[in-house]
Amino acid sequence: MTQVFIPVILAGGKGERFWPLSRRHRPKQFLCLDSSGQSLLQSTAQRLLPLAQTWDNLWVITSASIADGVREQLRDLPEGNLLVEPQGRDTAPAVAWATLKVAEHYGQDAVIGFFPADHWIADTQGFETTLKVCSQLAMTEDAIVTLGIKPSYPSTGYGYIEQGEKHGGCKDLPIYRVSRFTEKPNQETAKSFIATEKFSWNSGMFIFRAGVVLKELELYAPQMMQLLKEKGKAAYAELEKISIDYALMEKTQLAYVLPANFGWDDLGDWNSLERLTKANGDNVDLANHVNLDTQGAIVYSSDDNQIIATIGLEDVVIVRDGNVTLVAKKNQTQEIKKLLKLLQADPNLEKYL
Repeated sequence: MTQVFIPVILAGGKGERFWPLSRRHRPKQFLCLDSSGQSLLQSTAQRLLPLAQTWDNLWVITSASIADGVREQLRDLPEGNLLVEPQGRDTAPAVAWATLKVAEHYGQDAVIGFFPADHWIADTQGFETTLKVCSQLAMTEDAIVTLGIKPSYPSTGYGYIEQGEKHGGCKDLPIYRVSRFTEKPNQETAKSFIATEKFSWNSGMFIFRAGVVLKELELYAPQMMQLLKEKGKAAYAELEKISIDYALMEKTQLAYVLPANFGWDDLGDWNSLERLTKANGDNVDLANHVNLDTQGAIVYSSDDNQIIATIGLEDVVIVRDGNVTLVAKKNQTQEIKKLLKLLQADPNLEKYL
């Protein structure tokens, strides 16, 4: 790349499907879910630093409730590079406000990349190479390049991107125009998508020049942009809660996709630990687990002095953290959010969130 690349980490999520390990004071991005010794947020920052070249070019946008935790985790991040949203409004306001701030600092031609804080990447060198190809297109054309992930199975948990005509690329990394974005499909539809070899998972990572996206947001989300330009983060109380996909990516004619294959997982819920650890044996044991005739279990404890004993269980998730124990069928971990609503509705149980 011939100019500085500005990565922005989206670190405002809650990660509720990793409850009870993920709590209000300790969201998913603050957790270490592998053997690296680093949290997901710290790993994301370290992965992006070689592209940013220095901490001065790395930015983070997060929510007010966990901003101090971000400061603690990323002690080298300049205070001015931490953007704190007063309340969550999904990804469109986050992207819009961060892009406005970066453009103020670096100019309209700054190449920006947005990256969720809770992704796992296997091949960091392949990740860097892919981003450089995307950035080159963003530098030279009016393009919003999103990273697709080549599907390894017919997932019903991800949105998909259909590729259209080929448009450049290099180093065996072709870039295509986006034909369409789709919502999370059912199993049959997901299988049909994969069979065409023209669909990628939507990773939520994208790269563009600041001025290109600001112009597109003015076109497709004028009210949001007017409020943010007039009031900055004080506008958040008036902003609609909307994702960047709905606000911009599904509408713009400037969307491109690079189907990447650098080993990726968005670590969406407890089942992702099975993919991450590639466990040998009957169970994923991240605890002192004593079992009789238990198979296909994911067992986690935050306290090495405790044991979890099981008899005759199959395909379950068991998580022990402090004052909470979760036991769930593996195929129902998506329902954890519904469970948390029950806790939120009871004043006596809110302390467990």
